[in-house]
Amino acid sequence: MADMTALLAEVVGSEHVLTGEAAGEDYTHDEALTATPEAPAFVVRPGNTAEVAATLRVAAEHRVPVTARGSGTGLSGAAVPRAGGLVVSFERMNAIREIDDENHVAVVEPGVTLSQLDEATAASGLMYTVYPGEYSASLGGNVATNAGGMRAVKYGVTRHQVLGLEAVLANGDVIRTGGKFVKATTGYDLTQLVIGSEGTLALVTEAILKLHPRPGHHATVLAPFPALDDVTGAVPRIVASGIGTLILEYIDSLTMAAITGHVGLDLGIPEDVKEKSQAYLLVMMESPHEARLDEDVQTLAEQLFELGAVDVYVLPPQSGAQLVEAREKAFWVAKANNADDIVDVVVPRAAIPEFLAKVSELAQTHDSFIAGCGHAGDGNVHLSVFQRDPEQRYKVMRGLFETGMALGGAISGEHGIGLEKKKYFMELEDPVKLELMRRIKAAFDPNNILNPGTMFD
Repeated sequence: MADMTALLAEVVGSEHVLTGEAAGEDYTHDEALTATPEAPAFVVRPGNTAEVAATLRVAAEHRVPVTARGSGTGLSGAAVPRAGGLVVSFERMNAIREIDDENHVAVVEPGVTLSQLDEATAASGLMYTVYPGEYSASLGGNVATNAGGMRAVKYGVTRHQVLGLEAVLANGDVIRTGGKFVKATTGYDLTQLVIGSEGTLALVTEAILKLHPRPGHHATVLAPFPALDDVTGAVPRIVASGIGTLILEYIDSLTMAAITGHVGLDLGIPEDVKEKSQAYLLVMMESPHEARLDEDVQTLAEQLFELGAVDVYVLPPQSGAQLVEAREKAFWVAKANNADDIVDVVVPRAAIPEFLAKVSELAQTHDSFIAGCGHAGDGNVHLSVFQRDPEQRYKVMRGLFETGMALGGAISGEHGIGLEKKKYFMELEDPVKLELMRRIKAAFDPNNILNPGTMFD
């Protein structure tokens, strides 16, 4: 260990190599509910790409497992280190290298947070459009997990907004992929391969991100419905209408009460309306033109009534922003209420009613409580599972994943596989695909030092 510490100190300086108690509890976990924290032997805080490359060369020579870490806000356990392993923390690599107004791109280091980038792009009238619900999340972590969020219905997820990467391979080689352009047919798309790989293929040290004009006007509409099926059935109709929605979320009544209560938000909805409503549809719209936005809101309101809404509320700007923020914090509410697991299954949006019917059936069969909300516009369903018994919880979770896949969906829409869902991933995914993924992993990382045990055993 002393030799490793000295070798790493030569790379980044002794003050940026943490061992023992100095490598505090924060580095042992991310925000996954069921993954077991693990203390690394070393935490290294590089300051540039050259130091990341040199660190990986040392790790490769000594076969030390490496786990990359951004802000630690992930929900899959992918940032939990290995015993005796090395954490590469990108907290010092937090510079925005460029905001390119002409090409509408930002060039950032992996430790840059979403809030930091949002503040910087606002000055140019631009915006980065991926917001997975936690503004302290780092861009490196977002790239590693292909983060999504509520705005995916309009703008897509991280992989739709990343134009290029600089990344360090397991042996310390540095590669560049993509660039400040939006299309290329030059060989395999390594950018897209690295995005969502959860630190198992390479460590990202720079990302070139697509930016969009920042609209000046927003409106938030909330529509209570008599039943959850009514909400989820309305969503494809709203999308098909051509009204451009920025956010299109469903929230069941229990979750709505929990998230608004958590932040002390009173939306002024009469009690008789609450009693008639089992679910809510939250819609946010944006436009550079106020008059056009007002027309779209009116059209949406009329459509919501036709689709069976109990009532329609155009929320004041502050209340609308507070509700969106409360929805983004739904995970923290579930955690505070001692949820035992969380699910982010994604299905085709028209299949949401059928999926949620199966959710109810699984909850009854296994004497569990399941509540949630989700990105109704893109089919990403977020559920909190309350079931203390591990055997019953496994049956519930497997049933949810099996159902989602049978409907043409996938186990994870945006949180990733990590350590938390690896068991289900290995049991339910196509073995041919799994073997191909293993071979890709071996090509990038033949000695299996990059986040070993994440996704695959």
